[in-house]
This record gives sequence, C-alpha cells and structure tokens, in this order.
Amino acid sequence: MVASGGRLHAIGGASRADSRWHIADRFHLTSKEKPLNIARLLHPLMGSRWGFRVGGDFGASYRTMSLQIARGREAKPPLRTIRSKQDARPQLHEATKAAAAAPPAKKAALRFPVNSTTKAFYKKFYPGTSTIEWNDWRWQMRARIRTLDDLARIFHLSDDEYQAVKRHTGALPVGITPYYASLMDLKNPRDPLRRTHIMTGDEYLRGPGEEDDPLAEDHDTAAPGLVHRYPDRVLFLTTGTCSTYCRYCTRARVVGNPGGEYQFSTRQWEQALAYLEKHTEIRDVLLSGGDPLTLGDDKLDWLLGRLRAIKHIEFLRIGTKVPVVLPQRITKNLVAILRKHHPLWMSIHFTHPAELTAEVGESTARLADAGIPLGSQTVLMKGINDDIAVMRPLMLGLLKRRVRPYYLYQCDPIRGSAHFRTTVEKGLEIIAGLRGHTTGYATPIFAVDAPGGGGKIQIAPDFVVGRDGNDLLLRNFEGDVYRYPDPGGTLGQSR
Repeated sequence: MVASGGRLHAIGGASRADSRWHIADRFHLTSKEKPLNIARLLHPLMGSRWGFRVGGDFGASYRTMSLQIARGREAKPPLRTIRSKQDARPQLHEATKAAAAAPPAKKAALRFPVNSTTKAFYKKFYPGTSTIEWNDWRWQMRARIRTLDDLARIFHLSDDEYQAVKRHTGALPVGITPYYASLMDLKNPRDPLRRTHIMTGDEYLRGPGEEDDPLAEDHDTAAPGLVHRYPDRVLFLTTGTCSTYCRYCTRARVVGNPGGEYQFSTRQWEQALAYLEKHTEIRDVLLSGGDPLTLGDDKLDWLLGRLRAIKHIEFLRIGTKVPVVLPQRITKNLVAILRKHHPLWMSIHFTHPAELTAEVGESTARLADAGIPLGSQTVLMKGINDDIAVMRPLMLGLLKRRVRPYYLYQCDPIRGSAHFRTTVEKGLEIIAGLRGHTTGYATPIFAVDAPGGGGKIQIAPDFVVGRDGNDLLLRNFEGDVYRYPDPGGTLGQSR
C-alpha cells in the first residue's frame, strides 16, 4: 500500500476496495506525507510479531506493517501479558538494594599455592614482588640466582662456598630458582638441598675413575643430541638449559651457559628426527637435556608432535626436575599440550623430603590428573639422603602425590663428585630398609649406570641363603630363614 494525498491505498484489485477504505478510516495519517503514525496507535502491542520493527524512533523503526494488518485483518491478542517498563522498575530497585546489602564476595583462590616459608622468603628477599609474579615460571627463570653477588645477598656463605663459587668458570654454573632457594637453610652450609646446588672446594678434586663423560654418551651419539645405546630406545637431548644446576650432574659438560660444550637448536632436532624416521626399531624416546620443560610451550608442542608423527615410535618419556624446582611451570596450558601426545610418561628427579611442598603437590596433581604416569628418579648421595630415615618418608611422600618411585641411582663418577658418592653397599642397605617394611610400590630399583657405556645394571639385596637338598633357603625382610620346595633347582647350591 502507499499513502497519497492523505489517503491510504492498499496494493491490490477493486475487490479489496472496502478493506482499503476501512484501513484509511481507522488510521490517521500525518500531513506532508510523513511516515504512518500507526506506531503510536499500536504502541501497547508493539513487537516484531505484529509486523513492526522494534525500536525507540517511531519515524525510522515503524514504517512498515505486516500484510495482515494492512489488509484489515483483526490483530490477534498477545499470547502472554506484555510487562511494561513501569512493572519492572520495582523489582530492579529491590534487586539493586539486595546486591548493595550483600557481604563482599570472597577473593578467588590463588591459581597456584605458596607455602608459608616460601612466602616469608620472597617478601624478605624480593620485596615488591606480587604473588602473580612469583608464580610466573618465566619470572622465576629470569630471577634465578646466578652469581656470587646473588648468592651472598641471600645466603650466609661459608668461606669454602664463597671461594669455590668465585673460582668457577665454564659449564655448570650456579643456577637456583628463587622458589627452590626458599626451601634451603640460608645459614647452614650442610643443609641437604643447599649442598646439592652451591659448589664447594671438593668439586675441584678429581677422584679415581672420575670422567667428564663417565657413561660414554658421546660414544653412542648417533646424531646431534641423540644417544642410541639400547636396541629399541634413544635418549634425545633437547636443550642445554636447566632451571637449576645440580652439582652432581652427569652432563656437567653439556649444560649451563656460558661454556656448555653443546649448543642445541631446532636444526639439530631435525637431524635427530631424520635418524629416528629411518630407524624403525626405535619405539621409545626419552627427552632429556638439560631439562625439556624449560622449553617454551610452542617448541615443546612442535617437538612432541613431530615425534608422535613417526609411526613406529610408540610412546614418549620426559626426564625432568622442573616439577620439583620450578613447579609453577606446570601450567594448565602446558598440561593441555602434554595431554595431546599420549602415551606420554614422565620421570621426575627428587632428592629429599624437604622438596615435598604444597607447590610440588599441585604440580604433580596437575600432571597426574592429565593421565601422565609419573615415576621418580633419585640419586643416592652421602650426607644428603643416604639414610633410611630420610629415604622412607621421601618414597612414601611420592606415592601420596601419585609418583611411583622408579629408580634409586648410585651417583655417577662425574669429575669432582667423590664427596657425594656413597658405597654401593649403602644403596643395598636402603633397599633392604624399604623392602618388606613398607609397600612394594615405595621400593625403587637400585641401579648402577655402568661407566664406559654399559647401561643400567640393577642391584638388589641377596635373599638367597643356600640349599638343603630340594629346598631353597630364603631370608625374609626380618632376617628369618624359610624353606621353599624347589626339586631339581640349582640356585644357592654353591653356598
């Protein structure tokens, strides 16, 4: 229909004349051919269901009508009551008053826990640092304790420590995250965690059998950063960087900056990946370094994806100390990335029960909740953890955090490590103190990584006493001897 000369003309033939004039009589039109003044008449029924565009500007928004109304049909009543603006105001007012009277909402819980000792530490030595900054793993990496001045600002250094750090050059520098430093005794040089990270003069003494590369990893290197010693698995060295530098590190020649022997790059990764693609007998890849979890999310995701694309590689492992010394690194984004590349396993380097903090509980929980099987690797060290009173709570504490004790290693004969190494008998004593006295899940495998590239050799207490005829004589964990019928057997015959 069109408006012309004050009349409303419906589009259609002569048969619609009555309807046309009916509509003209019902609706008043403004002069000067302005838009129809229908909106004001139908305002109580406004809405798109009645054929009008909804809006506040009548001239612009209500210029068209549905054909039903234009043809003079009766408008149907609304299906429900239309609430006017006035009806809503009292309810809105009451809701506003209630919100104002309500108590303030509780602050959201921190995304990552901070134990009380650590919080007191960073308030003292890193004043002005917010909890958000402290829990940012990149901040922790940037703020690592790297120099003698850094150490002296926080620790009461002994003369031996001071002179040893001052003397140091080359690879394996001092490197401690502020978080991990907060777990150490700042005044006692004999503190177990402190001894493993602040060098002493003993580090410059070379004992019998000590080497820079005692496990002959360089000899078994098949491609840059790729050690192929065992038939179906390889060691993939991804980086020369760690978040903290342990003074007994097997790869002291590799890690740290300045002076590390190797420089790792994606170009070297590609060479290692090319080797893996050609060797279909390889089914298991262990990522180590350095520490793979110091890589950025994108790089780690890319590398895991490339490895996962090689069809004959069945599962991946990551060897790391980051969940212990930099637990803030285990972000939700990192966990989402790791979850993409299952089956994925993780071996975590633990040393002492003092590491079992709320933060570590959070990092291991996030990993376990992502379906990643967790195992521990612990190096046996003199005066640090070579006591069943230390090792048992460590192993049980790991189980409570869903980490299965996996390996207890005899300390490798790296150059300058004699002050850390125990006798092998001490390791057997630790295993005997665990076996039978607590759950078997809490008993790791005790192993010596044979110098010269011999690989891991498991050593266990000998519970065979001898034979008596057809009976094998066995000693249990309490020292009592029992007989086991073993006709035709020869085990224990020579004893």
